[in-house]
Amino acid sequence: MTYRFLLLLTSLFLFSACNNIQKKSGKETKDEAVYKVKILPPENIKPPLGMVWVPGGSFVQGAVDQDKFAMNHEKPKHKVIVDGFFMDITEVTNRQFEEFVEATGYTTIAERGIDWDEMKDQVPAGTPKPADSILQPGSLTFLKTDNPVQNLGDFTQWWRWTIGADWKHPQGPDSSIEGYENHPVVHIAYEDALAYCKWAGRRLPTEAEWELAARAGAADKIYYWGNSSAELVSKANTWTGTFPYNNTNEDNYTRTAPVGSYPANANGLYDMAGNVWEWTNDWYNTGYYRELAVSAIPIVNPQGALSAHNPNNPYAKEKVIKGGSFLCNASYCSSYRISARMAATLDSSAEHIGFRTVWDGK
Repeated sequence: MTYRFLLLLTSLFLFSACNNIQKKSGKETKDEAVYKVKILPPENIKPPLGMVWVPGGSFVQGAVDQDKFAMNHEKPKHKVIVDGFFMDITEVTNRQFEEFVEATGYTTIAERGIDWDEMKDQVPAGTPKPADSILQPGSLTFLKTDNPVQNLGDFTQWWRWTIGADWKHPQGPDSSIEGYENHPVVHIAYEDALAYCKWAGRRLPTEAEWELAARAGAADKIYYWGNSSAELVSKANTWTGTFPYNNTNEDNYTRTAPVGSYPANANGLYDMAGNVWEWTNDWYNTGYYRELAVSAIPIVNPQGALSAHNPNNPYAKEKVIKGGSFLCNASYCSSYRISARMAATLDSSAEHIGFRTVWDGK
């Protein structure tokens, strides 16, 4: 069931139950030479403002052996080969998205009324239609709990459906992005990200591209900086303290941080861990990594599964999102790890979902 609809039902009390593997200073690897991987940027192409070239290469995608937080859908690890590309140095900001909206008049999904005829295909047959007063424009906002939570599997304890929440009003109709122009834009659904990409002449990264960019030469490492979580507070915007009850603010932010507030990885990319989740173009399919691992040869430029499949959410069509967010905590999801991945339905928008774009130099 789509998270957007699930939280909407909750508000009605209808819900119950529920390289650059390495900086290229030596020779190509055998695989890279055989498959003619695009390591260097196209000749006579100047990097677009705010983008950096991510060298192509071969790398092992998926959870590393020593990662105790790795989930089954991050396994098994498998070798892939990815051509180089340009990538946004930061997540798309409120200022950038506002320029797009002013130029095009675009209205995000969170700003539109909910189409029941479209949404009912994503929920079990016979699900009653909510009242029209609830099928209003809105999105998911985070609400810290008053007490420690025992069941972290029930996300309805900290997510709420908020009518009037959207990219211009991140915490609801009384909030604003004024003064937050350099923060990542949020409440962005997949369709919204694609619309921005079309306007900018860009595209969304594949999951393999995103992971190559995030790994930045950190082969066999859990995090972009190494294997020690002790450095997390200084490296990424995440939840410090007891989730979702007490945020100690050790990393200086309890919600989004201005882009570039933490160190860049070896590719010069900021916020590839924490801050907000980022859309990729790949369908989320729980069996996809197992399919790739069967091949005896590296997969070149994988484009993701042919179709979506999630036995825990069988009615939904989901895409892979990467990078974790300001809500990630070791007790909850620890998704600031390089291999971490999550599924989001096409119409999902929330206070912790944004995106960044890539460009092939053509």
